[in-house]
Amino acid sequence: MCSRYSLVSSPEDVRAFFGAPAVDDFPPRYNIAPTQPVLIARNDLKGIPELHLVRWGLIPSWMRDPAALRAPLINARSETAAERPAFRGALRHRRCLIPATGFYEWSGKRAARQPNLIRLKEQNLFALAGLWEDWLGADGSEIETGTILTTAANADMAALHDRMPVIIAPEDFERWLDCRSGTAEHILDLMQPFAAGRLTITPVNPALNDVRAEGPDLQTPAASGLLL
Repeated sequence: MCSRYSLVSSPEDVRAFFGAPAVDDFPPRYNIAPTQPVLIARNDLKGIPELHLVRWGLIPSWMRDPAALRAPLINARSETAAERPAFRGALRHRRCLIPATGFYEWSGKRAARQPNLIRLKEQNLFALAGLWEDWLGADGSEIETGTILTTAANADMAALHDRMPVIIAPEDFERWLDCRSGTAEHILDLMQPFAAGRLTITPVNPALNDVRAEGPDLQTPAASGLLL
């Protein structure tokens, strides 16, 4: 599962990372949570990457009333996304990438949950695999939403959780974002656990447990220090 992440790279670095022609200015975010606006990269109608904000928590386009969702669809299991009605259309036609500089997972007992920051060893900015949808209400209202695809945890993550977000390598961005075929057969091999040995896991400030908290102090290493 992936329920919180961060994006603290500059807008220019994010724009260059995806090869997008432009990006609106945005502040560093250390505690991105479900239902908040999140930045995604997707292809426009000409096949050019564009950076766009959507709400985190996918609403299927066919759903009449979003209030009927028991919980926001913040994650989609990659192993079953092609069959589940909520995700199968988006997997074929509306794939996206979600820029991140880290994501969080928790350890410890419920009464003393310890947040842990997971980052890549070799690069600050990376991309999570995502899906997006465009929901239209009967009254003409429109909401664009997104979800993060997850897969089985790799050896680095296994001590914290049995799931982790799918991470897409830069050399696979073009293939992931190209939805012109209307199928997902050519990208199924990308939805795999990230290679072990390439992540760092650092216990950080427990203030992160509050979804309203924000700022660089949230990523201050906890007294227990680096786990991996």
